[in-house]
Amino acid sequence: MMRSLLFAASMLLASSVQALAQEFESATSAVKNMRVGWNLGNTLDANSGSTTNMWIEKYTQRKTSDYEKAWGQSVTTEALIKMFKDAGFNAIRVPVTWYPHMGVKVNDLNWDLSAWSPTKVDAAWMARVKEIVGYVVKNGMYCIINVHHDTGDATTAWLRASTDNYNKYKDTFEDLWKQIATEFKDYDEHLLFEGYNEILDNYGSWCFASFAAPGQYNADSAADSYKAVNQYAQSFVNAVRATGGNNSYRNLIVNSYCGSNGSGNWNKHLLEPLKNLEYPNDEAKNHIIFQVHYYPSIKDLSWAKTECAMMLSDIKKYLQNRAPVIFGEWGTSNNLVKGDDDKYLDDYYTSYKQNKVNFAKYFVEECKKADIGTFYWMMLSDGEDRQNLKWTMPELKDAIIKGYYGNEGYTSIEEVTDNSKILKPKKLIHKGKVIIANGETKYTIAGTKLK
Repeated sequence: MMRSLLFAASMLLASSVQALAQEFESATSAVKNMRVGWNLGNTLDANSGSTTNMWIEKYTQRKTSDYEKAWGQSVTTEALIKMFKDAGFNAIRVPVTWYPHMGVKVNDLNWDLSAWSPTKVDAAWMARVKEIVGYVVKNGMYCIINVHHDTGDATTAWLRASTDNYNKYKDTFEDLWKQIATEFKDYDEHLLFEGYNEILDNYGSWCFASFAAPGQYNADSAADSYKAVNQYAQSFVNAVRATGGNNSYRNLIVNSYCGSNGSGNWNKHLLEPLKNLEYPNDEAKNHIIFQVHYYPSIKDLSWAKTECAMMLSDIKKYLQNRAPVIFGEWGTSNNLVKGDDDKYLDDYYTSYKQNKVNFAKYFVEECKKADIGTFYWMMLSDGEDRQNLKWTMPELKDAIIKGYYGNEGYTSIEEVTDNSKILKPKKLIHKGKVIIANGETKYTIAGTKLK
């Protein structure tokens, strides 16, 4: 009898969670409503990056602003976020690196990771993360926070795609996510969590697991890495869901191994990160998003578009048939011209500038058609320009916006005027020169006004 009652209670709880999950915005709707996004990079993700050169910890007071400015950025303001909102961006990914704020002890410039005993996240750091998230959601935008350079190829990366690493750090990883999730559990669907960034194997392999192994592939090692990625993804989902509240059905993002998108035809193993990424077990249905990253070579614009089309086809085949997808990072700033002395002749923006602009518009257009979200990496406003509220790459920004909204671009309108009546609609949908207010009424733009 008792067992029957417990079973009935568990079924009732599961059905209750599922009912609430259906009321909460689905992952599919969230990706569509994000429209187009940007990464607040090199900010809360900044860190020393080397266990033998912990320079931030050694030479600063370790204030939140010391980390935020360590990689050349200014302290983030709400005005910067609003600048992106007014330009037409509707989502901000906020990469966050957590390990320096979890009991790291430095001996001179050295950090003995093997002796690390992680503690609770520093309260001041958590408060600053919360403050920046507030800037985003208060402006009606979607915000993604993650566990960022706790992964990667630096010696400070404590999260690796291996089952040994997973077994060692499983409890720490889950506890970190429980802390984050508890702090933010009352936030609505505009806040999403991303479990881990570009998680790599013990070799530091990019593109696919074990690529950096002797012989550039080890089947057993690769299988172990993909298993670990799925274990971390499941732990992430379990930890967040366990905190309750809106986290019971919050939209959660899991990344492929190293954020790989499977593009290219130069190696038969390139699609493995997509094929081996599992959909985590989750009582809240349709609240998981898959994420990949994309930094194409655009020197040959025609080939870049061809490769992009093939990549989108593979993503549809291997990922999008199971969950909605976003490009959590993408960029066109990695193709600089070098001189005879092997030094760069140009800056990030002007090398192949027209190719960058043309490809950006094309890529966003194609992703919109495919219902895939896009988040450009950093450079649109960079360094002092963020403090001065300037665009570092204005033409590229315009190309991205036109790629999503059309050649007319985006018009930011806070009030809609209908003759002498001023409306404050709950929802504005921008379609070229037409605004749909509150779902039905249409207004046509005339200059900066509607009539």
